[in-house]
Amino acid sequence: MKEVILCKFGEIALKGANRKQFENLLLRAVRYRFSHFGKFKIYSTQSTIYIDPQITDVPMDILFEEAKKIYGFSVVSRCVEVEKDMEKILKVVSDLAPTYLSDAKTFKIETKRSDKSFEKNSMEISMIAGGVVLDRMPQMRVDVHKPDVTIRIEIRDFYAYVTAGHERAAGGMPIGSNGKALLLLSGGIDSPVAGCMMAKRGVITEALHFESYPYTSERAKEKVISLAKKMARFCGDFKLHVISVTEIQEALRDNCEEDYFTILLRRFMMRLAEMTAKEYDCNALVTGESLGQVASQTMKALCTTDAVVSLPVFRPCIGMDKEEIITVSRKIDTFDISILPYEDCCTVFTPKHPRTKPEIYKVEAQEALLDDYNGLLARAFATLETIEIKNEIYPK
Repeated sequence: MKEVILCKFGEIALKGANRKQFENLLLRAVRYRFSHFGKFKIYSTQSTIYIDPQITDVPMDILFEEAKKIYGFSVVSRCVEVEKDMEKILKVVSDLAPTYLSDAKTFKIETKRSDKSFEKNSMEISMIAGGVVLDRMPQMRVDVHKPDVTIRIEIRDFYAYVTAGHERAAGGMPIGSNGKALLLLSGGIDSPVAGCMMAKRGVITEALHFESYPYTSERAKEKVISLAKKMARFCGDFKLHVISVTEIQEALRDNCEEDYFTILLRRFMMRLAEMTAKEYDCNALVTGESLGQVASQTMKALCTTDAVVSLPVFRPCIGMDKEEIITVSRKIDTFDISILPYEDCCTVFTPKHPRTKPEIYKVEAQEALLDDYNGLLARAFATLETIEIKNEIYPK
């Protein structure tokens, strides 16, 4: 029996005249991701992308998990493909029933017949297939309301497909359908979540991390690289940029009032992020801030940091509480890395009582105390290095 993966469109199925361009982006993403595993026939029809292995010994478990991570799909099914012949369909159902129902007591058959010319209608197919299952496994019981397992039969244009159900996929829009943005990626919980949430809306995401060596260690940087690799499972391959802000932090420590330190550093970071975004053709900035979570994330503080950039700043976590953010971070498998106890640059020279309601004119007065403000920016930007982040699930 030949196994294939059926990936059904999410919201792009509702698109009008532009739908084809979304489909093409999704097809390109699937072909690229699966090309690392070998040769596949990948095509689209009836709001579904088919992933048909053309090789033997395919790791179907891994492929199925990979398909669920591709933004743009609502559900994914691992199916057996069979000719559109009633006897052959029933044989597959009979052969698979012991595997599908090994841990179940009740079942039902659900049929969808896209090809209306097929010899039986959906209800007839379900009834006949249900009888075949009961003949094979007489201990089973039919429950059409709350079955332990639902066996699905789909009669499509060229073949029929039998599966024991489907699983929810990532949803969202195909990556590349909504521009390109630069994520400010710290070592914390929130920013990886923000990056994946933007990717889910079709945004190509690059990332920028600020380090403060020797006040922060190489382990802190390695932690961020590990987070980026986890994100690549959903966002695809992307660039991680790293800039040192050590000299900036030392200048702030030596020249400015302590309680302004956090907001001043954030403004430097936003300026550097905009410089990086323009250098790499990103159209927006993305941060992981949640309103009121810490001192630098009050409404007034956020307005003060945004005032120094002209690019739009997206904050997908802005209305989420910490538990909601943690739930997503566990789903994308970044939480355990995020809580590793390695410092980041925001913990260096942290004031005891940071300003929560900064006045812009007072912040600008503090910046004026830095004689070489533009030089600090230029020298920090000159430290930029770029790391290529790859999805490491691919076979070597």
